[in-house]
Amino acid sequence: MQKKIIAILVLIWCISNNVSGQNNRINTHENIGWYNYFGTFKLSDKFGLHTEYQFRRDNYITDWQQSLLRVGVNYQLNSRVLFRAGYAWIETFPYGEIPINGLGRDFTEHRLFQMVQLSHKEGIVDFSHRFMLEQRFVGRYSSASVEKEDEFPLLHRMRYMVRLQVPLKGTEIKDKTPYLALYDEIFIGFGENVNANIFDQNRIGVLLGYRFNKNVRIEGGYLNQTVQFGRQISGQNVFQNNNGIIIYDNSVVDLKYILSAYLSTNLNGLV
Repeated sequence: MQKKIIAILVLIWCISNNVSGQNNRINTHENIGWYNYFGTFKLSDKFGLHTEYQFRRDNYITDWQQSLLRVGVNYQLNSRVLFRAGYAWIETFPYGEIPINGLGRDFTEHRLFQMVQLSHKEGIVDFSHRFMLEQRFVGRYSSASVEKEDEFPLLHRMRYMVRLQVPLKGTEIKDKTPYLALYDEIFIGFGENVNANIFDQNRIGVLLGYRFNKNVRIEGGYLNQTVQFGRQISGQNVFQNNNGIIIYDNSVVDLKYILSAYLSTNLNGLV
């Protein structure tokens, strides 16, 4: 188990070091703050609805970076395998030293996604591996005279995230347990419109979490994000290196249980 953990951490370090160590490019730096809500509404033992909103800020809190809303349908095959498919709406703002959009404007993205997450346990360490495909319709301006995006080319992207978490009390993460979580996620673009960013971005997170009960937990900590722009400036690739804080609120609502309790109460009242 220890060898696997060490290998994963070394891989994370190598990816980060390789991405940040190249010289033939433009590098910018931002301080970011991501404040996230994740909610699951269980419809049955197998099916559920995923809801998510990410309030992403530049300069920690004062300026917009992105606004992201994501919804999906979950299918829990078993305790180790989760499938999800859905839609996301993203608005990206002209933040930082060099805005992502070449005209310095905000732009909208409509995104479809398909995901599978595999989980397993090694000793006291919980591992998860998330594989995701995305079909991204990213807004562009055909010219500077256009007021709103008039082109939405299709960009394909695949993502892989490995995450491990360990309890800071006891040998498993159960109710009223603090824990430590580490993750790395790499984004790879592909397809005919990939342009300069086959490597799209990489994210590394170090989090402290607390599980109140099976339905509520919170996490917060450090986030490193490296983003490669899909365009060049004077023949050089542009890399944005972001460091900051990230906070998660995770909740689960069992709609099946609530509906059952409601019907039971009301039917008993009619007897």
